[in-house]
Amino acid sequence: MADGCDCDRNALIYQTVDAALTLGLSIAHPVDNTESLPLQQAIGRVLAEECYSKVDMPAFDNSAMDGYAIRTGDLDEGTEFELPIGGRMAAGDSGMHNAPLDSALRIFTGAPVPTEFDAVLMQEDCSVIADRIRFSRRPKPGQHIRRTGEDLQVGAQILSRGCEITAREAAVLASSGHGRVKVYRKLRVTIFSTGSELREPDEVLGPGQIYNSNRYMLLALLNKPWIDLTDCGQIEDAPKLLKRVLEEACETSDLIVTTGGVSVGDEDHMPRLFKEIGGETDVMKVAMKPGKPIMFGRRGDALYVGLPGNPVSAYVTWQIIGSHMMARKAGLSHTQPESEQAVLAEPLQRHAGRQEFRPVRIEGKSSDGTPQLRCLAASYSGRVALLAQSDGLAVIPAEIAHLPKGHRIEFLRFNRLF
Repeated sequence: MADGCDCDRNALIYQTVDAALTLGLSIAHPVDNTESLPLQQAIGRVLAEECYSKVDMPAFDNSAMDGYAIRTGDLDEGTEFELPIGGRMAAGDSGMHNAPLDSALRIFTGAPVPTEFDAVLMQEDCSVIADRIRFSRRPKPGQHIRRTGEDLQVGAQILSRGCEITAREAAVLASSGHGRVKVYRKLRVTIFSTGSELREPDEVLGPGQIYNSNRYMLLALLNKPWIDLTDCGQIEDAPKLLKRVLEEACETSDLIVTTGGVSVGDEDHMPRLFKEIGGETDVMKVAMKPGKPIMFGRRGDALYVGLPGNPVSAYVTWQIIGSHMMARKAGLSHTQPESEQAVLAEPLQRHAGRQEFRPVRIEGKSSDGTPQLRCLAASYSGRVALLAQSDGLAVIPAEIAHLPKGHRIEFLRFNRLF
């Protein structure tokens, strides 16, 4: 919790975005259970151990090119050279050969380079006549040879715990001899949407009803190999039902994510219900736009994140705060949003007071290659179509009311967020 703040007082004040994120990360204690899996099954999971290379990489001197291995000491002075081809070496060969002295060895990329050969001549740099090669450029010792251990030496650290095992991590684990790795168990996440007005996309809408876009947005956002997801769908605004579903989720999940019902209206039941089941609220309001009504807290080992009901607000608050709490809970070491610099393609006028995350579209680049951003509509918290048309979020400081065209601004690309 924030220094000196109890839950009741926290619920009455607005946290800054940075303070809310810092607090959220501090209560998102990583799961501590791990499992050992074959590397093939561990792809996409979160690594739970430091990994060190079991072999030198490469494990032996090998050729970086298709060409001819030679002994530079065999070459006479001059500018024209000729050597007989005394043997052949391909990838997978043992490195043993019968090539006589003063001869070249036909060699292919990845093939072992025998100890006495100290350079590889690219096949493009020589001509072949019968069983001899001719070339006019004297190679330097070590040329086109990948030396043992030049990438990694045995015992060198290759990965730290907390990384997601994606293609690059899987490649280095395999290359360094890791057939099994220790990963954190999957994060158990439960989601549901509150609201009696919500209907599924294939249903006929009645008066006052809307389609439940938040459910499918969360299903997409949480579709990760390191998550075990339970989808409870839509829950009506019936306090007894909501309380039962919320309590059951807290008993079985590491993280519960809901949309709607976290503001101060008569049908916003979640804050009261969470308290009634023994939950401790850490944040109720954040000084951000969109997404002011966000709530998160704890009940036992379960973490609860209550997002706004408006779809853009739900998406933004999840990306800026909720997703990073989830990542920390899952054991990932990198949990901060990644931003870059961009410039405004047009002036921006707004009401100061809250840090804003405005959906923007990239429209070209400035003279120095910086992306130029065009802000979409000023009122957008419920306009999910605008979200689909956006490339990311412009981050506007709380105290700023006007920014001129060309002003540099922080930019969060959607494809760099969780």
